[in-house]
Amino acid sequence: MARADITDLFLLDDLLSPEEKAVRDTVAAFVDREVLPIIGGHFRDGTFPRHLIPPLAEMGVLGANLQGYGCAGLNTVSYGLILQELERGDSGLRSFASVQGSLCMFPIHAYGSDEQKARFLPAMARGQVIGCFGLTEPDFGSNPGGMRTRARKDGDDYILNGTKTWITNGAIADVAVVWAKTEDGGPESVRGFLVEKGMPGFTTRDIPGKFSLRASITSELSLQDVRVPARNLLPGVKGLRGPLSCLNNARLGIAFAVTGAAIACFEGAREYALSRTSFNGKSVASYQLTQEKLADMLQDIVKAQLVGLRVARLKDEGKVTPVMVSLAKRNNVKSALDIARVARSIYGANGITDAYPPVRHMLNLESVFTYEGTHEVHTLVLGKAITGLDAFD
Repeated sequence: MARADITDLFLLDDLLSPEEKAVRDTVAAFVDREVLPIIGGHFRDGTFPRHLIPPLAEMGVLGANLQGYGCAGLNTVSYGLILQELERGDSGLRSFASVQGSLCMFPIHAYGSDEQKARFLPAMARGQVIGCFGLTEPDFGSNPGGMRTRARKDGDDYILNGTKTWITNGAIADVAVVWAKTEDGGPESVRGFLVEKGMPGFTTRDIPGKFSLRASITSELSLQDVRVPARNLLPGVKGLRGPLSCLNNARLGIAFAVTGAAIACFEGAREYALSRTSFNGKSVASYQLTQEKLADMLQDIVKAQLVGLRVARLKDEGKVTPVMVSLAKRNNVKSALDIARVARSIYGANGITDAYPPVRHMLNLESVFTYEGTHEVHTLVLGKAITGLDAFD
């Protein structure tokens, strides 16, 4: 499908450096060539395209915004543009890259020992070691402080017990960053552990029956008396600051990324409306109601593009705050989901099939609307910033 110049109505390309544009265009060409022809089939079959991992690694996508250890060392804008193009392909593929880089490689890079960094990060950047992030539990999603997973000190090891759920990459992961509460209690009792595949008592199972993120691995992690050596404890962080910093890092990328899904839906609906004729031989695009839908979609895309670019620049300047990221995630995911729904209506009955992009993106975005902080949670974060009153209590 040809890209529409109108999608960059506010000439955001003029605000990108030559390197940022080159990174985006490289990944965009990969998505057009390798992802779009096959992703509908993977979504239909509920399979993850694992054969795409090596070329993603070769392009420097995995941990792209991290420095050293074989990582590309790109800025946040370049990283956001990478995720945007992967999302234009499918949320499942972008989720894989987000989890690998922002939720697994980032905490090892930020809080790991020198030995942990050297042992895991180069292999993860090459796609030879896959990671997952174990925070959410069956009874505790938006309230990670209520986690029941426990880590008991036993000599030079820790014994972990608990269950994590809705874990992207879980069943294919070689290492899981698992967050658990230690016996000492208190606000700093939450610690991060690198639980490796094959450790006795550590098992995974895929979550069945998904209608969303079908081209992604989503699993439950079970930890039954898993003995983890102390060298696998992340030494650089204690308390909820650890997992929450990872989530804040990831959701900034997601806020930038989801515009890719919105663009795919908009451009597909525009092309379809121009080519589809109605009863009197006129194109569907010639009708006022269709043009209103397209205008609303484009308006929201432009706003989301500006928000994503600005918050990424602020991250690179060291000025970003969690409240800024909450607004970006809340606004951009809601806009993308609304755009997918409106785009689907332009296709008529054809819009409910996976031959066209909107319904696949719409179903995927229902998950993105919830993960990395639900829409409601980000509403309350903004509400507290606005009023000074904490509605969580």
